Amino acid sequence: MSAVHQLKVVSSVFASTARGWRGSLSFRPTTQQPEQLLRLYEFEASPFCRLVREALSEMDIDVLILPCPASGTRFRPEAVSLGGKALFPYLADPNTGRALYESADIIDYLAETYGGQMRAPRGLRRKGAIAAAFTVSLLRAVRGLKAAPSKAPEEPLILYSFESSPYSRLVRERLSELELPYVLRNTAKARWEDVGPPQIRAKFFPTLPVEGRNRLALLEREGRVQVPYLIDPNTGVAMFESEAILAYLDQTYAA
Repeated sequence: MSAVHQLKVVSSVFASTARGWRGSLSFRPTTQQPEQLLRLYEFEASPFCRLVREALSEMDIDVLILPCPASGTRFRPEAVSLGGKALFPYLADPNTGRALYESADIIDYLAETYGGQMRAPRGLRRKGAIAAAFTVSLLRAVRGLKAAPSKAPEEPLILYSFESSPYSRLVRERLSELELPYVLRNTAKARWEDVGPPQIRAKFFPTLPVEGRNRLALLEREGRVQVPYLIDPNTGVAMFESEAILAYLDQTYAA
């Protein structure tokens, strides 16, 4: 890992710590996955979008991310046309025909529609959560805020990630800047024993089976569970490691 990338990771670790590592765990996943992917118009640097992504991660709901960074031209105009204003996050649910602004309303909707008996994840609607989410953006120098020139993929990419993962955040930021649509396969940890670096888990809990819908899918596909994991159906490339993924995105899609 290069020294520059190590500094990015350290900054991202501080950002996750400032947010209390929300979006790491999915102890009570949703009982009902949407038949069609939800469509979330958002951008990585927005603290309000972050609260929605945390809820999606903790509820274990996959979503199609349509990045709308400042000065973006790929999905931002589409969101404004659909909803009537440049306000993010904006969630469109093709399963129910509902479309919503406001992070608190979206989080409540997700719990009411797909949570079964589950309530909305605690604390994500409080003012303190918004302040902490702002801190994350500041610590990451608002990466993911502004659009960068890029070539559009024919099909959305696929990213296995969970919200607080320091390595995954770096990839999501670049996807946002390049306005690359992607299916977010939320891969939050399904038990407390999974918390912490892989070497710690391997030392203290070597025989525990993997749990979690997307964690099991990743294990079956690659023989291990690690994020970020990127699949590009446009080129057939599939890869781990945030630094390698960032280089791939720039080489393939940056204009």
